[in-house]
Amino acid sequence: MKLTVIIVNYNVEFYLEQCLHSVVNAIKNIASEVIVVDNNSVDKSAEMLRNKFPTVQLIQNNENVGFSKANNQAIRISKGEYVLLLNPDTIVEDDTFDKIISFMDEHPKAGGLGVKMLDGKGNFLPESKRGLPTPKIAFFKVFGLSKLFPNTKTFGEYHLGYLNAEEIHQVDVLSGAFMLLRKETLDKIGLLDEDYFMYGEDIDLSYRITKGGYQNYYFPETRIIHYKGESTKKSSINYVFIFYNAMIIFAKKHFSPKNAKMFSFIIHLAIYLRASLSILKRFLQNIFLPIFDGALIYVGIFLIRYFWESYVKFGSGLHYPIEFITIVVPIYIVIWLISIYYSGGYDKPVRMNKIFQGLFIGTIIILVFYALINENLRFSRALILLGAAWAFIAIFIFRNLLHFLKIGNIQIGESLVKRYVIIGTEEEATRVAELIRNSVVSPAFIGLVHVGDIKNHKEGFIGNLSQIRDIISIYKVNEVVFCAKNIAAGRIIDLMSDLKYAQVQYKIAPPESFSIIGSKSINTPGDLFMVEVNSINKPQNIRNKRTFDIISSFALLVLYPFLMFFIPKPLNFLKNIIKVLFGKRTLIGYGEITLNSSNNYSLHAIKKGILNTTDALKNIQLDMDTIDRLNVLYARDYQVVNDLNILVKSIRKLGRMN
Repeated sequence: MKLTVIIVNYNVEFYLEQCLHSVVNAIKNIASEVIVVDNNSVDKSAEMLRNKFPTVQLIQNNENVGFSKANNQAIRISKGEYVLLLNPDTIVEDDTFDKIISFMDEHPKAGGLGVKMLDGKGNFLPESKRGLPTPKIAFFKVFGLSKLFPNTKTFGEYHLGYLNAEEIHQVDVLSGAFMLLRKETLDKIGLLDEDYFMYGEDIDLSYRITKGGYQNYYFPETRIIHYKGESTKKSSINYVFIFYNAMIIFAKKHFSPKNAKMFSFIIHLAIYLRASLSILKRFLQNIFLPIFDGALIYVGIFLIRYFWESYVKFGSGLHYPIEFITIVVPIYIVIWLISIYYSGGYDKPVRMNKIFQGLFIGTIIILVFYALINENLRFSRALILLGAAWAFIAIFIFRNLLHFLKIGNIQIGESLVKRYVIIGTEEEATRVAELIRNSVVSPAFIGLVHVGDIKNHKEGFIGNLSQIRDIISIYKVNEVVFCAKNIAAGRIIDLMSDLKYAQVQYKIAPPESFSIIGSKSINTPGDLFMVEVNSINKPQNIRNKRTFDIISSFALLVLYPFLMFFIPKPLNFLKNIIKVLFGKRTLIGYGEITLNSSNNYSLHAIKKGILNTTDALKNIQLDMDTIDRLNVLYARDYQVVNDLNILVKSIRKLGRMN
């Protein structure tokens, strides 16, 4: 057998499906086997494999054993002369395997090989070729010098930016996303080091390949798409610790004690620096708009107050007390900002009607309290109304300025006017168009583009593939969706590369799938369009569900002295409510059987519930499919009133432990 393809999967079912479609096309003329090691996924990956790819060997682990150990499980039973370690969030060209095997056959000293990787927009990924992270190179990487001067030999060693990306090169380090290995080499140098749970194992193995007398090659004569960042958010603090700790393991294993100590110092410095920057960045991203809005509103009301008391209310000599501007106005601003937040005014894309709604509700709340408080504390209704009007005008101007200057990724209403073209045959393009119409995206336009020549006009088709540039320009297209059933992966990659300056996003629809996969940049995970099951993952609904949990839990705590006599296991009831308050659980979750059902939908993950979607149906025996449909309906049409209904009808079950 010539080739063994090994894929380690962890909760990326739809990426795995798309990857395997491309792999199956690429191995048609090669004596090969495909092994998928699933690290205890809960997203129906194993079920999808059995149903759609029955010839693929599946190793199903009962826990997440990590990347290295999972790959080693498959390598030990592999039969191929070559072993390919492949990420599930990749797509290979139809002739990728033919080309890489041919190159390896011609270069017997080649122990490992990597290829040219592109992101979801067709841009080159620099980690396609890398240098060994010595202390000096690590220092330049950690402190940003390699990013500032990527193409110099002094500072650009980490990604070897001075080497032509279109030429074959010997390199130090291959990427674990696509790593072709000669089985003979593995037999000599050993398998992946299982001290690495995730990250670093590719550097370690690449280094041992060269130490064993073999060579690593960067081979750009074939390409893959790599939706970088899908399994782990690269900006997360957890990623920073895992990645840099892997570097420390490598240094201690392969460097001299002196160099390892220096490397460890640099890495520890990097960990704390990156973690601090990550926390600060996340905080500033979340707090920037509300703080700036509050400052704008405060300055405006300060000036309005001066004008009002000087020329309208008092004339010269009289003023509002200092408490008005130092205490009362900040309270007004806090109420307005909270109301904007809960109205969805800080969600993206920005919707001015949500901001207006928040200001209106906040103003009503302020006026109600104004009417109820002591008359001595009432200063001016007019200033409240003028302040609200100023707040809307100031925020409106500020948001449009950010949108125009493209600062802070602020977009005003753009997701409501997305325009799509779908490239495929009549049957497949129509199927994919229906998927998009049933999704949350609410497309403004969907046009179909035929992969071949259209001799007779077909309804819904606006042209063919040769006219795609003009179609994008004339119809002001935002998104291009490729039907993988009709277009080869290599052709898709060619089109993405050719059109990457057209300012459009790309997505790929695997055949016979409910998913459409895409990626906006190398730092963002791909976008998944799931049929119908979208409502519960909207930012406003996530926020509303958490708010319901908090308010209901406080109410239940207040009523606990009464409820403890009616709810079985009152101590468990108290523990459950405390878990909900601290965000460990949610009051209402999915039914337990969802993960084992045969339904094709994938539900947005929520915390495990104290109660679930079936609890409101008393004394009724429900089969697995019925329970799963209840969960789908709950996720698709989420409303707070549904949670309240389940809670009221099932309140006696709050003491159970599950």
